[in-house]
Amino acid sequence: MNDSPTSAAPSPPHTFRTVFPVIALCWLAVFFDGMDVNIYGAVMPHMLDDSGLGLTPATAGTIGSWTTFGMLIGALTAGNLTDWLGRRLMLVSSVTLFSVGSAICAVAGGVGLFGFGRFVSGLGLGGLMPLCLAMVMEFAPPRRAALTTGLLMTSYHFGGMAATGLGLTLAPAAGWRWVFWAGVLPALVAVPLLLKLLPESPGVLLARGERDKAHAVADRYGLPRPTAVAAPAAGAAGRLAAVRALFHPRSRWATPLLWLASFCGLLLVYGVSTWLPQMMRAEGYGLTSSVSFLMVINAGGIVGLLIAGRTADRFGAVRVSAIWFVLTAAGALLLSTHLPLGITYVVVAVTGVWLFSAQVMVYAATDTVYRDSERAAGLGWVTGVGRTGAVVGPWLIGTLATNGNQSWGFTSFALAGLVGAAAIALVPLARRLTGSSTAPAPATATATAGASDR
Repeated sequence: MNDSPTSAAPSPPHTFRTVFPVIALCWLAVFFDGMDVNIYGAVMPHMLDDSGLGLTPATAGTIGSWTTFGMLIGALTAGNLTDWLGRRLMLVSSVTLFSVGSAICAVAGGVGLFGFGRFVSGLGLGGLMPLCLAMVMEFAPPRRAALTTGLLMTSYHFGGMAATGLGLTLAPAAGWRWVFWAGVLPALVAVPLLLKLLPESPGVLLARGERDKAHAVADRYGLPRPTAVAAPAAGAAGRLAAVRALFHPRSRWATPLLWLASFCGLLLVYGVSTWLPQMMRAEGYGLTSSVSFLMVINAGGIVGLLIAGRTADRFGAVRVSAIWFVLTAAGALLLSTHLPLGITYVVVAVTGVWLFSAQVMVYAATDTVYRDSERAAGLGWVTGVGRTGAVVGPWLIGTLATNGNQSWGFTSFALAGLVGAAAIALVPLARRLTGSSTAPAPATATATAGASDR
């Protein structure tokens, strides 16, 4: 990508049309992210039936946690490597890594190598999502951060639906290994496009001292030129200072509440993505129906994100996230009862509407808490700490399944939804208690430029 400065042509207006290439490329990358995350849940019933692999409910839950533990490490590492490699190359590296992990899973002869493959995939997946979130929030048109975030996250659920489709068609016909071979496609499709078409972040370029290139990219896409105040500080010292700023008196109580809400949200997202088909199978539904529920809940997630983005731009991300968490809890409790199949499909779809966008609106809520120079670290740590919930969710349901209490998983999901609702709802109160009731100014184009994918 040629990022050389240009001063001849005037900057285009900052609209969805001007930044569409960036949003579209990030959408594609997150589509493959969603496909990879959901592949495991989509084929788990087939893997548990494969006696040669030796997978049990206990090891299945543990392997699901290895994946999310790898995501945690990947998220923590990606932010520091971005200082050296830039966001574009880190995105390419993330896609390549989870494609390699999928190939390892496809050839694994036992649970040990398979678990290692999922861990490798997790390393790539952990860096990708926050990188893409930071990129689209940086390039988002003014006052459209929540809507743009919601649009990006629809791709995760389209990817989940694609994984479910593979689990329903390819796994029964050719075996579960071929589903993981399909997970190698991102390296063949997305990597060349990212290398050729994706620009570098203006904020990251400025933080690395490449002012002319930063201005050139900003001018090309109609973004405000980044400033030294808004640009993230590079290096270990800069990152330590950014973390300290999150506990400034104006946000010292809001920060842990956002972390708790993110923990609950990602416990729900990854617990459901990993275990929903097997949980529904244990409730007495057939194998095909049980896997189909994963597609249905992701379809609901797409609708929910479109609704949540527009609603949050009007009423506020905090309010929407809290309500969505409560509705998720209600849906989880309904799923704990064995309803007629048609009604169950409706409940699963409606629960998907609330479940996934509740977490995404937690990300959008960081925009109301942190100032320009803090939003990068704020978003990074909200996503990073939330990854511990992604580790706990698959492990918890696996433990319950091993002890014959798999149905309690729905109750666990409901409790997570209620705790998440309470945490995010208390954020405005926490800000008022510290004398920060006035929301920060709207984010500039570089407010999230260095959202370190922690």
